Amino acid sequence: MIILYVLIGFVLLAAFYGVGIYNRLVKLKTLVEEAWSGIDVQLKKRYNLIPNLVETVKGYATHEKETFENVTKARSQAQSASTVEGQQVAENQLNKSLLNLFAVAEQYPELKANENFLSLQKELSVVESDIEKSRRYYNGTIRDYNILIDSFPSNIIAGMTNFNKAAFFQIETEEERQNPQVKF
Repeated sequence: MIILYVLIGFVLLAAFYGVGIYNRLVKLKTLVEEAWSGIDVQLKKRYNLIPNLVETVKGYATHEKETFENVTKARSQAQSASTVEGQQVAENQLNKSLLNLFAVAEQYPELKANENFLSLQKELSVVESDIEKSRRYYNGTIRDYNILIDSFPSNIIAGMTNFNKAAFFQIETEEERQNPQVKF
């Protein structure tokens, strides 16, 4: 009879432990979604600034049509990305386009002195900083979530309940670590 109680106690303990792991997985998955939402909010702020920045530069550099089109196209692709991986690729392209836009702006001293341009540039810098902070928080939640999914015995519960590892959000590519070369 004691063996039966011990067995029932063990089963109950295992069930409670499994429920605890499941609840931690749900909590971390929710934190990952919330962290992604934070990145999304910052990216939308950035997307809203870009048309104003392009229009300001256009007023001074009317013959740089291809640069403006590239920024607009990259912005549109970034806005329509639906996965973390797709967003990474689109953001890489948008970053390259913005670098080219700022390189064009460097050629026009009167544009660099324009208050509207300076204000937009400062706002974009603040948003970029906020994106970096949001990305760090997101990647931190992904790290914790993926560790729980990979660790024993929580990996068993994760596998049984279809919790899958999530991708880190990394903008930097090997190309971006090099000094950019702008050609016109």
